[in-house]
Amino acid sequence: MNIFIWLIVIVFLVLVLAIANSARLVISPKRQRLWTNPKQELGLSYEDVEFPALDGIRLKGWFIPAASTPSAVAIILHGWPWNRIGTKAKDPLGDLPGSKPINLFPLTKALHEQNYNVLMFDLSNFGESAARVPVTYGLFEKRDLLGAIRYVKSRHEVDPNRIVTIGFSMGGNTVVYTLPETTDIKAAIAVQPNTSSLFGERYRTDKYGTIGKLINIFIEILYRLFGAPKTDYLQPVYAAFGARNTPVLYVQGTGDKWGSVADVASMVAATPNAVEPLYPETNHRFGAYQYVVDHPDTVLAFFKKCLG
Repeated sequence: MNIFIWLIVIVFLVLVLAIANSARLVISPKRQRLWTNPKQELGLSYEDVEFPALDGIRLKGWFIPAASTPSAVAIILHGWPWNRIGTKAKDPLGDLPGSKPINLFPLTKALHEQNYNVLMFDLSNFGESAARVPVTYGLFEKRDLLGAIRYVKSRHEVDPNRIVTIGFSMGGNTVVYTLPETTDIKAAIAVQPNTSSLFGERYRTDKYGTIGKLINIFIEILYRLFGAPKTDYLQPVYAAFGARNTPVLYVQGTGDKWGSVADVASMVAATPNAVEPLYPETNHRFGAYQYVVDHPDTVLAFFKKCLG
């Protein structure tokens, strides 16, 4: 009997810890420190920059100038819970369990070599940027991207008529949510954007099995207590309908157990000027992120076609 009670206690404690850690990740993740910079990693000159989001939240990042200016600018938006570089995926408390390392610098280098200015910055609640709790997976983070667009337009190095952006995961959501709000983005790439409720359900089922559904219920309650909207309301597909004439390239891995090809396909169908999406064959969610990093020619060809 005592052993049975202890087993119940252990299961209960594991459940509480899983809920607490998952809720923290959803509401306000532990920040990843910057472990390198463009000079150390790529030998590129850069400027530490700070600018406000549309609602005044202070954002920090790097501006890497093109070799000759004025020229186009590419704004790179990281995923959750990364920073502007990507993720080391080595912190069990700060990373999404099951993550793999992603380094966005090879993409930065490829863009720079094609004479793009590049802005890499931390979205609110991540890296070195200020907090806007809770994280809303693109809904409010669009204010960050709109602030970034306003910032790059103020720089003499930038041709304001040649602004492009690429976002990963939550960054992809942010791109989709932003498109109805501006005509400044001339081309956009969304890498594995997702419907938050669907992602949460699929992720926790993959990691925790049947008990994942119970964890979801408690996380939803805690998320709402921090002033967040219902996760069912976080639907990028509705924003996609308002994306105007901006060409959008969607990328979604086929072997993603957390996201969904069908989910992204619905965004493609809703986006007025979506191009043929890319569905690379993968065996993990991070496979499609790595595919984009490893195939910058795909990114460059799309942007070149859109910008001329």
